[in-house]
Amino acid sequence: MSERTSYAAQPDLQADCGNCFGLCCVALPFSRSSDFPVDKSAGTPCGNLQEDFRCGIHRRLRDQGYNGCTVFDCFGAGQKVSQVTFKGVSWREEPDSARAMYEVFPVVRQLHELLKYVAQALDLPAAGPVHGDLRRAYERLDALTRDTAEVLLAVDVDALRGEVNPLLLRASELARAAVPGRKKNHRGAHLMGSRLRGAKLRGASLRGALLIAADLSGSDLRDADLIGADMRDTNLCGADLRGALFLTQPQLNAARGDARTKVPQILQRPPHWAD
Repeated sequence: MSERTSYAAQPDLQADCGNCFGLCCVALPFSRSSDFPVDKSAGTPCGNLQEDFRCGIHRRLRDQGYNGCTVFDCFGAGQKVSQVTFKGVSWREEPDSARAMYEVFPVVRQLHELLKYVAQALDLPAAGPVHGDLRRAYERLDALTRDTAEVLLAVDVDALRGEVNPLLLRASELARAAVPGRKKNHRGAHLMGSRLRGAKLRGASLRGALLIAADLSGSDLRDADLIGADMRDTNLCGADLRGALFLTQPQLNAARGDARTKVPQILQRPPHWAD
């Protein structure tokens, strides 16, 4: 891979619903709540899933009460399980494989999320000192996602995460070291509903922070580490998130923003954000 190629922007790490068997609509359960209008058990197809594995109300999910669907991202795991693990044979064509397919999907989804984080770290020039270890971790994880269903079901994802996290933390430290001034540390902080309007958080650590319904409107979050931060209903109107580390599309989708919110180039502005 050339130096100009973005690891995080690889197609393998982007959801491709056209090559998936609607696995997120079948394998995963959900409960009636503010995110879903009905209950659905794992392994049961959603009532909106069509014969072509597409969602029948995709453009109206929020209007129909399926907010939870709009914040989900498989990071490319859906097509990997559908086309690689099960070689393009769907659970409808081969019902006997359905249970294994449903169990493998969440595992590969977690592995792809880890791959996405490692890819983002590899895109950080300042993290050069750990790029070698990161590349080896990426290759190992990628090879694992292409293994058999039996191997995948035996994977200890927590152990893998424990091996990768120190590399991600080191990459974050190296990248944020270039930010001038003293960086704030809110790692794991409980900031639910906090009023942080206009906060100067450039280069800060917000790893694992609870930012549910926090007001971060107009805040400077450039180069901040947001890995694992819970950003449900976080107010990001007018905030600057350019260069934010380990920010994912689901985090953005779960938050509130507007036309003034600046987002990283590799992510998309959620269509439900205010103009």
